[in-house]
Amino acid sequence: MEFARIMNMTPEEQPVVNRNRDRYFPTRIIKRGTGIQSLPRHSRALDLTVPFQRRTVGLEEFMEATRTAGLLILKDGRIAHESYRLGTDESSRWYSYSVGKSVVSTLIGAAIHQGHIGSVEDPVTDYLPILRGSAYDGTTIRHLLQMCSGVFWEEAYRDGQSVFARMYDAIQHQRAGGILEVMRSLPRVAEPGIKFQYKTGETHLLGEIVHAATGRRLSDYLSERIWTRFGMESDGFWCLESANGQESGGGACNFTLRDYGRFGLFILSDGIAGGERILPEGWVAEASHPRIDSPQNDYGKIEQGWPLGYGYQWWSFPKGRKSMANHGGAFTGIGIFGQFLYINPRERVVIVHWGCWPDPWIAGHERSLFALFSNAIDALR
Repeated sequence: MEFARIMNMTPEEQPVVNRNRDRYFPTRIIKRGTGIQSLPRHSRALDLTVPFQRRTVGLEEFMEATRTAGLLILKDGRIAHESYRLGTDESSRWYSYSVGKSVVSTLIGAAIHQGHIGSVEDPVTDYLPILRGSAYDGTTIRHLLQMCSGVFWEEAYRDGQSVFARMYDAIQHQRAGGILEVMRSLPRVAEPGIKFQYKTGETHLLGEIVHAATGRRLSDYLSERIWTRFGMESDGFWCLESANGQESGGGACNFTLRDYGRFGLFILSDGIAGGERILPEGWVAEASHPRIDSPQNDYGKIEQGWPLGYGYQWWSFPKGRKSMANHGGAFTGIGIFGQFLYINPRERVVIVHWGCWPDPWIAGHERSLFALFSNAIDALR
């Protein structure tokens, strides 16, 4: 699909395209294993209300008004709420948008634990020599994870002349290696580690690093290290930049609602699957919140009033005096048009939200969702 069309889908098109990306792009299967991680029902039925547009509404009214396609709430690994709308059901595999960035960063952790990658301080060009002589000279894997490489970028979803659009053009025309070519052409605008700037293309570079380090495609590595071991119920799939090419690392995973939830439970388990440690000890704590040396370790640097910080491709809720009700220590993967994978270790809660918002970002919808998550936590205590 053309860039302008896919970023401006009609309300009728949105849910159809989001649950059928394999009709429009080449894909690679993420194979499940033989065992399934059970998700029993929680004993408590939820009757939730949500503050929305200066009034309080019931959950059904909220989901209809905000075009929610799926909602899953897990407490202690049990399903406290599960609902599907807009033509989705238990078998639907929904496009992740940038929630997939959190999956890619997790695979970096898995590759470090196996010794394929030395550490997050390794130079990017050690794994991607094609970037030598580009603005990525002197950048590390950590700089990519924290989105602070200092390389120019325009994350403009509806500007057909932006760098984001150039990246999408490489996908649309299925140019093998096309995203790498875009990335190596970009100029430097700041020293590495100084400035936070959200860049979808840099998560693609992280995916390329996983492939170079492990010799495995992202889909296969995800299947081998997490999908089969943790007991995902369904095959997933990953959209590719070209036929039989690389996975679009910036966010193109497609999972069922419950398997998004299981991925959240894997993170909640500190990276243990099938009794085996998959992620380095302490990785989740480090990845989920900004380090003290991160340029995004103080909240509100992206835009006025934005409360979240940034770890390794996870958005983190503030702690201490800036904390939000019930969200202390929580973190979330976020994708445009209303995609969330929320994880609250203290409360043992995982929430998955699929959205079909009319705009890439709607601040009021986001605030109401965070309030909904908080109300669900209260109700499940």
